[in-house]
Amino acid sequence: MTDPFIIPEEESASEAIEAIRDELELFDDWMQRYRYLIDLGEKLPDFPQEWQNDHFRVMGCQSQVWLNFREKDGTIFFAGSSDAAIVKGLVALLLRIYSGRNFPEILAVDPIFITDLGLAGALSANRSNGVASMVQAIQKIAQSYL
Repeated sequence: MTDPFIIPEEESASEAIEAIRDELELFDDWMQRYRYLIDLGEKLPDFPQEWQNDHFRVMGCQSQVWLNFREKDGTIFFAGSSDAAIVKGLVALLLRIYSGRNFPEILAVDPIFITDLGLAGALSANRSNGVASMVQAIQKIAQSYL
């Protein structure tokens, strides 16, 4: 089995947000961007079946979303998944931003990037609330280490 925890591609969370912004701008409309999100979700490492339970579930999401983490030397690595294709893509997007970062960097990332990237306006209210719940869960984990 491959390691389910995400290793960041970019040096920092802000670089990841900028890279995602650039990638989203390549698409002409939100149908293409949804396809991009679905593709991101399909590329996530497999999330172990034994973690797909209420212990790892992110509450506040309409779809089932699971999140696990490991901490090593002040850095948190996240693994996640969802049972819904677009939401799984949103999980992948958030993990690209937050995984492999130290506690202060995770807490310093202002979730306004969700609005700045145009995601908040393009998602249903339930999905937007779910994204906010995922960000809160990630930041709560980081906060617990400070």
